Amino acid sequence: MKSNMKHCIIYLVFLSPFYLRAQSSVEFKFNPETDTTTINKNIYGHFAEHLGHCIYGGFYVGDTNKSIPNTAGVRNDVIAALKALKIPVLRWPGGCFADTYHWKDGVGPKDKRPSIVNKWWGGVLEDNSFGTDNFLNMCELLGAEPYLSGNVGSGTVQELADWVQYTNFEGKSPMSDLRTSNGREHPWKVKYWGIGNEAWGCGGNMRPEYYADIFRKYTTFMGNGIFKIASGANSSDYAWTETLMKNIPSNMIEGIGVHHYSVIDWNHKSSATAFSTKEYFLTMKQAWKMEELVTRHAAIMDKYDPKKKVAMVVDEWGGWYDVEPGTNPGFLFQQNTMRDAMIAGVTLNIFNSHCDRVRMANLAQTINVLQAVILTSGSKIILTPTYHVMEMYNVHQDAVMLPLVLKSADYTMDNDKLPALSVSASRKNGVVHISLVNIDPEQAQDVKLTLGKVPFSSVSGRILVSGKLQDYNSVENPSLIKPAAFNGAKISGGTISLRMPPASVIVLELK
Repeated sequence: MKSNMKHCIIYLVFLSPFYLRAQSSVEFKFNPETDTTTINKNIYGHFAEHLGHCIYGGFYVGDTNKSIPNTAGVRNDVIAALKALKIPVLRWPGGCFADTYHWKDGVGPKDKRPSIVNKWWGGVLEDNSFGTDNFLNMCELLGAEPYLSGNVGSGTVQELADWVQYTNFEGKSPMSDLRTSNGREHPWKVKYWGIGNEAWGCGGNMRPEYYADIFRKYTTFMGNGIFKIASGANSSDYAWTETLMKNIPSNMIEGIGVHHYSVIDWNHKSSATAFSTKEYFLTMKQAWKMEELVTRHAAIMDKYDPKKKVAMVVDEWGGWYDVEPGTNPGFLFQQNTMRDAMIAGVTLNIFNSHCDRVRMANLAQTINVLQAVILTSGSKIILTPTYHVMEMYNVHQDAVMLPLVLKSADYTMDNDKLPALSVSASRKNGVVHISLVNIDPEQAQDVKLTLGKVPFSSVSGRILVSGKLQDYNSVENPSLIKPAAFNGAKISGGTISLRMPPASVIVLELK
């Protein structure tokens, strides 16, 4: 049969996921007279534990190492990378390790320092070659404040009081004499002190009432003029926060901790790189839970401390996955993908927005462990997607937080939903920075920013994005993911419009 239609043309149009988009809006309430809450730079803090290759092979290669350039054993490339990150504060020596650590084992001649077994992380030998002097001198190289976690679980009051005297006392005393004999005449003046770690778990399995009394006892003998941080709640243990705030006098405490990890399930953590979209959604659900945790812990603290004198210190946070195949399970080494960039961007936006109460946070951990900002491989280092987010965001450090109202599109899966967009903003020296995260891996976001009557004449930006969520930087391709210029934001009067690609982080600068 012959058709009388000479030509039949069919057009098939395939829509790339990039062009599937949703609408979100942000309205700012600029008021220079009332916008006075500062985003404490210590929100951008880090954490270094004697765990896996965080210290040994990460920060420290030994002062006799000739193959890797170093200063007193600390890698020069690590120092340069962390200085560029503007790392403000570094927590050490743990973590669970802190409550088995006796600081006097790590000072003095190295050939006389006793070795111990690291019972928490891999059962490996800890030779104490990296100790107090090494750490505090390293913090000076970095320009970072040290945050020392004291041993409460297996230590003594005298031991912790001696540590404070060793690091801080200017005059003549047994501990300052010991410090001088070890080659350091003037004290380091360590400000931040943790009174134990995870007292509810590896720090002693204590009840909150008991720990509150222990805290009071230890801090009595530590002296004044330091910032004392209580071992805080495990994620949503609001009763722990309530008990500590009720039982510790306000003149004895400066900070209270909270720990929360973005882990799907402690029995099913997912691969660090070969994760499914469903696993990604569940991980981001745990990351977004930080908003609820900070809000509810803050509400409890407000009951006892309405003037917000006591800081919330989220001194452990980040993604936690299965270790990389073939590595020691006790070393917690995992790759770092665009999923980690999403966690970092969302979490830091939450901290920025709650900076009236959150005044320190410490990403776990700095090098080669969990959501690291740096990975090392012999003489090479890799800057992870998380590193790049924290570098992009460091413009918020010590800037004034700008309140905003967010109307976000939803990121949905299996009848569950999350906000697709996360935002925070700050002003410093007349310049405004806005950090945005689109966690949706499939839909772009058309975002409208309403600025109000404050005039801005220019907008520029940087973006972090990659081809897929599972992408990561490696020795073979260390720059696969790195920030690039973003020129897609258009300013018109009091409005900025932009389109965010799926799974992307953007930081805008307004002048």
